[in-house]
Parts: sequence; C-alpha cells; structure tokens
Amino acid sequence: MPDWITTTVTAELLRGALDVEHTEHGLLPHRLPPRARAQNTDDQLAMAESQPAGVRLAFRTRATALELDTLPTKRAYVGAPPRPNGVYDLVVDGRQAGQGSVLGGNVITVDMTTGTSEVRPGSPGTVRFDGLSGEVKDVEIWLPHNETTELIALRTDAPVEPAPRGERPVWLHHGSSISHGSDAASPTGVWPAVAAALGGVELINLGLAGSALLDPFTARAVRDTAADLISVKIGINIVNHDVMRLRAFGPAVHGFLDTIREGHPDTPLLVVSPILCPIHEDTPGPCFPDIGELGEGRLRFRTLGDPAERASGKLTLQVIREELARIVKQRAADDPNLHYLDGRELYGENDSAELPLPDDLHPDATTHRLMGERFAGLAFGADGVFGTD
Repeated sequence: MPDWITTTVTAELLRGALDVEHTEHGLLPHRLPPRARAQNTDDQLAMAESQPAGVRLAFRTRATALELDTLPTKRAYVGAPPRPNGVYDLVVDGRQAGQGSVLGGNVITVDMTTGTSEVRPGSPGTVRFDGLSGEVKDVEIWLPHNETTELIALRTDAPVEPAPRGERPVWLHHGSSISHGSDAASPTGVWPAVAAALGGVELINLGLAGSALLDPFTARAVRDTAADLISVKIGINIVNHDVMRLRAFGPAVHGFLDTIREGHPDTPLLVVSPILCPIHEDTPGPCFPDIGELGEGRLRFRTLGDPAERASGKLTLQVIREELARIVKQRAADDPNLHYLDGRELYGENDSAELPLPDDLHPDATTHRLMGERFAGLAFGADGVFGTD
C-alpha cells in the first residue's frame, strides 16, 4: 500500500466554483454564491447549482497514486431507466488520463408525474487513480457534472500544492441543462468543457439545468464574478417552462444584460440563442415527460403548447431567436463588445437528421462534443468574437 498523505480539500484546490459550503462530511462546491442561493426558492435550481459541472480539483504533485473520498448525491426517476453513476475525469498536464466513479451515496428519487421526491441517505465512497508518472505534473480531477458531490479527503503518495493559476483567460458561460451537461458522457465531455479545452481558456460553467430563466440573482452572480470572456445561452428553458410572454421577455433580456454590464462594462459578451429543438421550434411550452413513454421505460419529452398561441405572445424558439438577434443588434450600436450567435450553428437541421435528440430535448454525448468543437471554432478561433489565437 502507498504511504498516503491526506490533504483536506479546501477552496484553494478548486476551480470553477463560486462558493464552498462546509458540511458535516466535508466541502460542498456551489456554482451560485450565497446571496443567490438565499433568494432562490426552487428545488430544481438548488439541485442544479450544487451539481459541480465544470468544477475540478487542480493541484501540482509528483504523486503516482491518488484517492478522493466523496459523498455523492445521485438522482433516480420513477419509471425511467436507471441513470449511470457519475464520472470523475482525471486530467494530467491537460490530457485525459483516467476515469472513475464513486458507488453508493445518497439517492434522490423523483416522480416526474407528481413533482414529488424522496431521499435515501447513503455512505461515502472513494475514486482511485494510480500508475501515474513520478514527475512533477499538473493534475485536475473533474467532478461529476450531474451529481452533487461533497468532498471529504484527498490522499496521495506525494505532497500536493494548489496548481498555479496561470495566464489563460477565464471564460464564464451561463445556460440551461444542455450547457450543464444533460446527457454528456463525462464532465470533460460537456460541450463548454470541450470548447474550453480547445480554446485554451479556464472555464466557469454556470449551466443550470432547467434554470436558465433570466433570474436577476443569476445575472448578479455573473456580474460579480471575475471573467475575461462571458457567454449567455438563452431561450430553451424560457419556452419549455412557459414562464413569460414576448412582452416580458424583451425587457427581461435587457435587464439581464444591463446587470452583467454593471460589473463587466467592456468584457466580450456573447449572446447565444437556442440550438435546434424540433418540438419547440414553432410550438410553445410547457413541456413535460411523456407518461406513456415512461411506462415503457423510456424518457421522452412532449410539449403541451399550441402553435396558435403564438398570436397571444407565447414564446417559441423561432420567436426567441428573432428577439435576441434584434436586442443584440440594437444594443451593439453602443456596445461594440456585445455579439450574437445563432445556436443552430452549433446544432441545426442537418445535425438533427443525423444525430436526433434522444429524448427530443437534450443532445447525446456525441452531439456535445460536436457542439463544443463548433463553438471553439466560432468563438475562440482567430476570427471568433473570443479570438485567443
């Protein structure tokens, strides 16, 4: 057995979290700050922001073996297929070097037909990586993007120190479950993580599943977070939750952007509209799981809206894109660092034919990588709005 050195996990070892909470088990990373969490009353958002999409431990060491003790909180859905265990990605000197999972943990079982849930407490577990070189190296452990993860202890067979921050630009991205990770295979496979690796930037991922709803406290979180590049992907949750009409949407977007600009007046800011989602292109929400499909053990989503309701101001993705393009064009006259990207450039009609959304709402792992590669080219390339070459 290795001669282990135990290191208490602290905020200094983390990247991508906006706050940490000390729990009875250890350290819980948060992706929204305390003030935002205090103003939130939605269980979905509380769960989403505590799931560490884009959060990773980052340290320098000569260790050849390491273990991380955590207490995960997993999700299960009544009637739906079991979800796979969350994946921890090991990255050494910028390259993927291993994967693992922590079994057990707490389980939240959600009944999507009634909106109720129950919690079954569980025990901590350990993910282990070994066979690493004994050279000095920068190590990252990317936490599962879809499991709330309390960090208990890090054990290594050589001392560790926080990785140097370096000079790479910090990119803060906000979006929906698609940005959060939806059905990506692992945390480094989520499309913003793919794009960040290709673009040579440090990622802060504020993708919040089911919760990209133009909440003012989220805008303030973006405003108050140091970043060199910012993108906000707006639209799909507005439609599938059916939370506002066109009359309210435009002013809400302006207010969201105004708040970001209070803290980042000149930072390159990219507004991204929704990717193609056929069930909502011309049909408003709300959107719910298909009960019949659940009964067959499949998860599919269906909209309950009616295309005729657009006349009364209900929103569709087509309407959202038109309004976002209009708003950005209007504001860009006085804000040359504000830009717009049509989300269909990341995933459009041709892609839908070849790589359909498996549940009619979320992209699969292959599509995440495709979207990340395309965003990197469009945003971080020499001619991109975030050009870092």
